[in-house]
Amino acid sequence: MSDGVLKNLEPSEVFYYFEELSKIPRGSGNEEAVSNYLVSFAKKHNLEVIQDEALNVLIKKPGTPGYEHSPAVILQGHMDMVCEKDPEVNHDFLKDPLRLQVHEDKIRAQGTTLGADNGIAVAMGLALLAAKDLPHPPLEVLVTTSEETGMDGAHAFDPQSLSGKNLINLDSEEEGVFTVSCAGGSTLRISHPLVWESPQTDWVYYALKIEGLKGGHSGLEIDKGRANAIKLLARFLNHLTNKLDMTLSSMEGGSKHNAIPREAKAVIGILKEDQDLLPILVSQQEAIFREEYRTADPDIRLLLCKAEDTPKQVMSNESFQQVLQFLYLTPNGVQSMSMDIPGLVESSINLGTIATLKNRVEIISSIRSSVGSIKLNLFQTVAALAELTNGQVIEESS
Repeated sequence: MSDGVLKNLEPSEVFYYFEELSKIPRGSGNEEAVSNYLVSFAKKHNLEVIQDEALNVLIKKPGTPGYEHSPAVILQGHMDMVCEKDPEVNHDFLKDPLRLQVHEDKIRAQGTTLGADNGIAVAMGLALLAAKDLPHPPLEVLVTTSEETGMDGAHAFDPQSLSGKNLINLDSEEEGVFTVSCAGGSTLRISHPLVWESPQTDWVYYALKIEGLKGGHSGLEIDKGRANAIKLLARFLNHLTNKLDMTLSSMEGGSKHNAIPREAKAVIGILKEDQDLLPILVSQQEAIFREEYRTADPDIRLLLCKAEDTPKQVMSNESFQQVLQFLYLTPNGVQSMSMDIPGLVESSINLGTIATLKNRVEIISSIRSSVGSIKLNLFQTVAALAELTNGQVIEESS
């Protein structure tokens, strides 16, 4: 059916539609094109279709002969994907198609995330809708938007459009496994106000960067023990403050709140007399990180170079300490494991991004838990820590 990269894979219809979807940029918040593609598909196959203001798409197909009056089955997935790429890869997620490749028994994207979560669900739904010789009850394929950033599409969808009472969510990770529930989540934006000062002209300024980490999805890979670049950088900055006088101009890290950050960087200032000591401390800390994460994240690199220019401003010591204390102390990673289901992560936090803006530092974390009270407690823990360090927390979604 397909003459593309996936043409030899079975079931051919499913992989045909997966490859077609992979040609359409569909990061969270950029779903109009893929939503319109789904509408066009439905019209091409003479199927009833509803597209709402949130760009959710519902496609309905009658049951085949003998199943016309059977209860309708709802198949649900989401059209958006997490957009992450390797630093050296030139890829624009707003306009470039994914470059698929087959390696042994796996499909991969060259240098970027694959979008299999949840493109494969959409592909399966389309294959069923297009099938002409497959007996089935009435089908209602619901594809929602912005799932990865807070299930905004699902919240906006009007369930009155559905007639089915049984829903199968196609967002599981293992073929042949049905999931009966999922973790709830909260996305938290933490804002720390900054007081700026003029940089000391007799100090020297360096760019400090952590890279080479594996990263991964904060839901799927949070239990793999992988390093968080922002947490590691905060840990090292805290260590430096105990060894030498230092100031901070900026700190950046991560790209998505629901992705474990693979890189983080900071611009710091130190006394000229400590110039020889700093590279030694960097080398020592890299060795420590590599030893601690020798199995989960063996390629950690801690890089140091002179800043291209003296920064125009630096954080006051109080602002610097408040941001650093929050980053150093905020929870991250697996917080609890289920006592009922072996191997199930019950709750987790991912410190996803940090950005230095005009008058504040913004930090975004993602909280997940299958127990509502634990999720609330984790939220309140982060909120309390933010308050203690002069920050404010805004709950983005829950």
